[in-house]
Amino acid sequence: MDIKRREVGDIVIFDINGEIDLYNAPEIKEKIKEEMNKNKVNIIINLDKVTYIDSSGIGVLISSLSNLKKVGGGLKLINVYASVRKVFELTKLTSFFDIYDSETDALNAFK
Repeated sequence: MDIKRREVGDIVIFDINGEIDLYNAPEIKEKIKEEMNKNKVNIIINLDKVTYIDSSGIGVLISSLSNLKKVGGGLKLINVYASVRKVFELTKLTSFFDIYDSETDALNAFK
């Protein structure tokens, strides 16, 4: 898994490439925690190039969203496709997370 970080205004975007599983999911949690320590609490995670996510990956996203909400922030997911989308649908998490088809839509949702 590879994570690239970029910023648009006060919003941090993580572009993730590869699989999110038990072994690397904690890395995402750590990156979000680092941003929170810098008072960056609005995060977008781009799953465009994610081919697989397991329950530990889902767990990290849930706990990160919860932690961000506690400090008045938010977590939005973009470009959730194919098998990754199915995981969110099967676990009924499409209503729990704010999922957008484009980065622009997610950025606008923070306004």
